[in-house]
Amino acid sequence: MNRYPLWKYAIILVALLISALYALPNLFGESPAVQVSAARSTVRIDSGTVTRVEQALAAQGVNAALIQLDANSVKARFESTDDQLKARDALEKALNPDPADAGHVVALNLLPRTPSWLASLGASPMYLGLDLRGGVHFMLQVDMAAALQRRADVLVADLRTLLREKGVRHGGIGRNGQTIELRAGDAQTLGAAQDLIREQFPDLQVTATPDFRLIGTISPEAARRVQDQALKQNITTLHNRINELGVAEPVIQQQGADRIVVQLPGVQDTAKAKDILGRTATLEVRMVDESVEGQAAERGTGPVPFGAERYPERDGRAVIVKRDVLLTGENLTDAQAGFDSQTQEAAVHLTLDAKGARIFRDVTRDNVGKRMAIILFEKGRGEVVTAPVIRGEIGGGRVQISGAMTTVEASDTALLLRAGSLAAPMEIVEERTIGPSLGAENIAKGFNSVMWGFAVIVLFMCVYYMLFGAFSSIALGFNLLLLVSLLSMLQATLTLPGIAAMALALGMAIDSNVLINERVREELRRGASPQVAINTGYEHAWGTILDSNVTSLIAGLALLIFGSGPVRGFAVVHCLGIVTSMFSSVFFSRGLVNLWYGRQKKLKTVSIGTVWRPDGQTPAAKAD
Repeated sequence: MNRYPLWKYAIILVALLISALYALPNLFGESPAVQVSAARSTVRIDSGTVTRVEQALAAQGVNAALIQLDANSVKARFESTDDQLKARDALEKALNPDPADAGHVVALNLLPRTPSWLASLGASPMYLGLDLRGGVHFMLQVDMAAALQRRADVLVADLRTLLREKGVRHGGIGRNGQTIELRAGDAQTLGAAQDLIREQFPDLQVTATPDFRLIGTISPEAARRVQDQALKQNITTLHNRINELGVAEPVIQQQGADRIVVQLPGVQDTAKAKDILGRTATLEVRMVDESVEGQAAERGTGPVPFGAERYPERDGRAVIVKRDVLLTGENLTDAQAGFDSQTQEAAVHLTLDAKGARIFRDVTRDNVGKRMAIILFEKGRGEVVTAPVIRGEIGGGRVQISGAMTTVEASDTALLLRAGSLAAPMEIVEERTIGPSLGAENIAKGFNSVMWGFAVIVLFMCVYYMLFGAFSSIALGFNLLLLVSLLSMLQATLTLPGIAAMALALGMAIDSNVLINERVREELRRGASPQVAINTGYEHAWGTILDSNVTSLIAGLALLIFGSGPVRGFAVVHCLGIVTSMFSSVFFSRGLVNLWYGRQKKLKTVSIGTVWRPDGQTPAAKAD
């Protein structure tokens, strides 16, 4: 009746061992570290960078506990913050001899002290949020006026192209702020242009003036749509760029109608964090100036001609390109590294949106045999990623960039192009730094609150329910261990609200055991034998436990779906705590009870506290 088969005990044992293994990394804490990443797309982070870091630290007599190479950064771990600061200064001097032209980002960071044997098993500590780990917090204001002006520029270019294709002659099109102005020579031209705009440009509201001019403004609905798209594109771009720089678990989210919150846990250097945010790239496609003057300027034997600009390639050679921008990163929807189907050379495959595909088709049709440059702008500096020769008209919105590049270069180029460009400029309106000492204090307070709550619960249960209370307390400890291990395996971010949810999970978990114990007591009051009381108590309590936990889980899922920021952090821990509490309070605690009492055939009493009969007779069961 009250015996578990061997396979159930095997499940409990495996769950206990796995939970202990994956919760263990959280005990080792974090070490101060320095992170070195690339400040420009031309700078590579590889084993050579590791060697330079080791040499720079050795020259200054700074010992690193660990130096490791990640996908796109080198991280050096130290035993103290003094060594961390000395290492930062040494690496800054060694890797960036010219501060005005820095090639590397050297930032303070924190790294877990997890032993290598645990890390090899995939065991990692939970990510800690900004309030626990420390780091930097920024509030960025998006310049929505600039986004609308950029949209107006696009509309001007599209309108000019459409009027030319339809053969409508006009006296010029210009932009004044967010207003578009078209000048016509007569009433017939004015009417034709007005009809065309109303048919092809629903986002524009146009009015005619007596002097044959059309004044176009972006409609309020279109303006709101442009602003929403600008905000979403900026958030995506920031996410891509920060992820490429190796910042663990950044928080980038919208706040209000035109602001973005960026939190970088573990980064302690505000200046370097600003540098990370400033690395958003802008992509432009222009034609190469292949005139005699342009070729002379490219060779360095003449000045840059009027209407052109000079930009370097990756190998340092100059390319003279025209000022006219044909396409921007806004027209790029995807970029993937691959191979040329004919030559099997490394290539980058680009996918353009409908508008970009149309423009690219027209440009390639009209400029066969000429060179086209793809320029990437980072921190105000432009670099020619590639300048291929146009072999023929390219339609369909799929473009291939190939020639003289390795697979690594193709992958890097695709990564940079995918990172996208900002739809509108931003400025930092709020910044603050949370030091690791404050984070450690928050961790200590949160940990103490959970531990004190756990201790008081254990004391009450053991006094009131005796041995059954001890079983419940062990199940509660297993529940806490299981919850921490799940958070670690999922690499969830733990914040102060998450710690509050963890404390709440303890109360909800013990509530299930209270229901079970009182059910057992009720059966004993009715005169049932101890073995029958234990079995019936667990069976009858299960329905109540399931109902109460499902209702709580529904509320937690609602918080998870509709909440954001700290609310979602609370909801994640809350939902996981409900699942683990059902397993520990019913399956695990009954396993303990069955292991202790199930082997006793003639059980007369159980240690569950004093059980009084309603009629005042001798108690059916009492503490041993």
